[in-house]
Amino acid sequence: MMLKEFREFALKGSMVDLAVGMIIGSAFTGIVNSLVNDLVMPLLGLLTGNIDFSNLFIALDGNHYDSLAAAEAAEAAVFKYGSFISNVINFIIVAFVIFLVVRQINKIRNKFAKPEPEAVPTTKICPYCRSEIDIN
Repeated sequence: MMLKEFREFALKGSMVDLAVGMIIGSAFTGIVNSLVNDLVMPLLGLLTGNIDFSNLFIALDGNHYDSLAAAEAAEAAVFKYGSFISNVINFIIVAFVIFLVVRQINKIRNKFAKPEPEAVPTTKICPYCRSEIDIN
């Protein structure tokens, strides 16, 4: 009984749509990560004096390390605020692209949507007392 219900649930169109959306979303994440890390962050680094955001960190043990890799090799606890900045930029780009896609889909949907039929009135104004009365 439970297996039958699960099979019906798993094979519903919305479940398949969700699975396809997750797969496309995973692939899209790789593209956006590349966009942020390979294109946007170098431009931001150029605008900010060649700051490498991925290498911005604070060592929580009080020692100075020349790079994040050196701090991690020393097994120091690090506060990776540069990675956080990259992730925030990544989120903003993803959210903006999704906004553009949904906006375009809504435009297309509205362009081809059938106009809703006008509702048939069920009341009218009485010509004598000017109150609203039932048509029937």
